[in-house]
Amino acid sequence: MTARPGSSWVQRLAGLLILLAPCVVGQGAERPNILWLVGEDFGPHLGCYGTEQVWTPNIDRLAAEGVRYTRAYTTAPVCSVSRSAFMTGMYQTTIGAHNHRSHRDDGYRLPDGVRTAPDWFRDAGYFTANVRTFPPSANVKGTGKTDWNFNVKGPLFDSDRWDELKSHQPFLAQVNFKETHRAFVSPRRADPAKVVIPPYYPDHPITREDYAKYLDAASELDEKVGRVLKQLDDDGLADRTIVIFQSDHGEAHVRGKQFCYEEGLHIPLIIRWPKALPAPALYRAGLVEDRLVASIDLLPTLLDVAAGKSKPAGMQGEVFLGAHADAPRPYVFGARDRCDETVFRFRTVRDDRYRYIRNFMPERPFLQANDYKERSYPVWNLIKELAKQGKLTPEQAVLAAPTMPPEELYDLKNDPYEIRNLAESNNPEDQEVLKRLRSVVERWIEETNDQGRTPEPPEVAAAEGATRPRTKPAAAKKAKRPIP
Repeated sequence: MTARPGSSWVQRLAGLLILLAPCVVGQGAERPNILWLVGEDFGPHLGCYGTEQVWTPNIDRLAAEGVRYTRAYTTAPVCSVSRSAFMTGMYQTTIGAHNHRSHRDDGYRLPDGVRTAPDWFRDAGYFTANVRTFPPSANVKGTGKTDWNFNVKGPLFDSDRWDELKSHQPFLAQVNFKETHRAFVSPRRADPAKVVIPPYYPDHPITREDYAKYLDAASELDEKVGRVLKQLDDDGLADRTIVIFQSDHGEAHVRGKQFCYEEGLHIPLIIRWPKALPAPALYRAGLVEDRLVASIDLLPTLLDVAAGKSKPAGMQGEVFLGAHADAPRPYVFGARDRCDETVFRFRTVRDDRYRYIRNFMPERPFLQANDYKERSYPVWNLIKELAKQGKLTPEQAVLAAPTMPPEELYDLKNDPYEIRNLAESNNPEDQEVLKRLRSVVERWIEETNDQGRTPEPPEVAAAEGATRPRTKPAAAKKAKRPIP
């Protein structure tokens, strides 16, 4: 039988299309899912980071199977501000989200071109979820926390249910945990006598008890994370899902949350790439990575290595994984403005070795009145009491001083606790570092159009960000609003 002219060519083309079809159709399926686990008010106090009196086998295992970042930082030391930043890939000071729990009643929206992670990923074909509800057998609940200092048109996420993920791949699913947020109510395990107390806190039974409770909260957080990871395995999703663990900002202690020292900004960050998919450049399972990473870098990185989308124009975060990774950051920046009713303005930068802090309101004391901290932080009140009794060491007495330094500079290599302020040093080398980092902060303020240069109206600050009459500020602090 004689073949018709061109029939062999048609057959070969048809065969080629059949072979290529699965590749084309499968492109979406080959994109990894993303499981984004977020703890609250938590520093890198895990076994894998070297902390004692904490039991975190699940997160430690995640770190061993992924990359553990030792120098990851949020851009703010309080939840709503930090989350507003890392969920947009933008500095909160640029987008007008720098005051804690602001814009809740004024309809404020993000600047043009700035969008949230769910919006960017939804456009890339991802299903998005902020998971609250898990199967009963998982015995875990997500908080569903967003807490953004802006208003978003339309649904924030597509779902809050775990059981919708498997049928909606690829997905971006965030799970938020509350265990390490005060008040600490976890089962007791850590021995207060064995916890390590930083020298800027009084070594007192109240301090030890409080710190032990914090570590116990971390141990319970690990249990909850373990249950979520088990559910991921049970559902057959682990081999196709990137897992990220981070916290929203630093530790829930006196000099941590709300302040721009290492304790307020330094966070755990762990990323595990799925086994079934090729890993991006700069990723290696078991790697301990010391490069500086900002929390706002996570969104552009995930868009690039997971969704295959270039970093959106104007996004300030940097890509730190994959073929399109930026050069390692020389600096990470942070800022603190109004928290609750308490107004400060700090700007900070750290490089490979030093942290510089600029205080624009040095006339105000570190222990400036803050209802939340006075109610929830026993060591806050302990410091005030021991100061009256003259029982604080010089390092501790700094926290009870009537004013604060206008500038602070710390050598993190030789002074990891940040207790020797080199801004007051006469050493020429220290002064040179001070001038350099001061200039870096001043340039960053200008280049990023820092909105904190214009203060909130005093009446708005006194009302904790409210712009409409509703309740007296004192009553609002003790009403049924979420604890900061």
